[in-house]
Amino acid sequence: MLKKLFRLAFSFVGLVIGYGVSLVLEFLFSLTSLQNDFALTETQRFGFAVSCALIFGLIFFRATPLLGKQGAKVAKNIEHDLQSVPTNDIVVGTFGLIVGLVIAFLLSQIFVGIQIFYLGTILTVVTYLIFGYLGVIVATKKGKDLLPSLMAVRRTGTGGKGKGKVQEATPKILDTSVIIDGRIADIMKTGFIEGTIVIPEFVLVELRHIADSSDSLKRNRGRRGLDVLNKIQNEYGVEIYNTNGEKALEEIPEVDVKLLKLAQLINGKVVTNDFNLNKVAGIKGVEVLNINELANTLKPVVLPGEDMHLFLVKEGKETNQAVAYLDDGTMIVVEDGRRYIGQTAEVTVTSVLQTSAGRMIFARPKR
Repeated sequence: MLKKLFRLAFSFVGLVIGYGVSLVLEFLFSLTSLQNDFALTETQRFGFAVSCALIFGLIFFRATPLLGKQGAKVAKNIEHDLQSVPTNDIVVGTFGLIVGLVIAFLLSQIFVGIQIFYLGTILTVVTYLIFGYLGVIVATKKGKDLLPSLMAVRRTGTGGKGKGKVQEATPKILDTSVIIDGRIADIMKTGFIEGTIVIPEFVLVELRHIADSSDSLKRNRGRRGLDVLNKIQNEYGVEIYNTNGEKALEEIPEVDVKLLKLAQLINGKVVTNDFNLNKVAGIKGVEVLNINELANTLKPVVLPGEDMHLFLVKEGKETNQAVAYLDDGTMIVVEDGRRYIGQTAEVTVTSVLQTSAGRMIFARPKR
């Protein structure tokens, strides 16, 4: 029934268009010299108009099934394209379209006084199409540049000399390694991380793949990561960031590259303990918060010449060396300390070395 009504309505549109075509042809005929030789009566004009209307109505009636199928395909394609367009682009594009149509309306008032048949209407339609298109294009292309400025103005107070300024913290994007590590949950508990915590959906997918691995070590790490993620969600209300609508991310296969691209899109920082990701982020200009660097920074300061009481637990690599550990896991190599293994000895720090793996402290027993 609905298809029949649609076919009937489309046929009526064809009748209207056919009548309009007859008026255009009649106007064009009146501009030629043939009008003086072949004068048309009212009956002939009416018959011509009816004929054009019937011809176009029949064409539209017959073409309705084909147009319906093509229309359904076009609608599906449009729906698919809209799903891949970010929400921000849709909002900004709609705003640009409205602005463009308003400008077109103001300009179209110039064409009202044109007396030439249909010319004013054609110019008006063309003006609306051009400025509507320009409004959408300019808004979507320049919207990414304008939105951060507008958000910065909104976040910054109007008070002078910095008074009343409220600067919103940048989003923090957690990668897979930092979730599996687990220390991020304790850091969040202390309140040192501000701003929105972003956990991309592709990170959750990678965690699930690791948890389903045939390797027992990887499987345990993946399950630990899921437990930490569940703890973060329950205690802090962090939600998974859906990246399906980000067309720029769909074409990137690697998770690390996706993280950096997402950080650029939302102007965020990546929280990780991956050394290689940290280096690549520096090349791409993305800010990174490295958990390992934070842990090394928070270790107690030990200076050469300082005395310490340590429990020596095992032999070192070199002859007569013994090894002890601080509470934070920092390794201390004690020269000539082999005879004190299994005992608590008073030692004096001789040197401190900073390596990529952390700090190494060397000491000797105090005599």
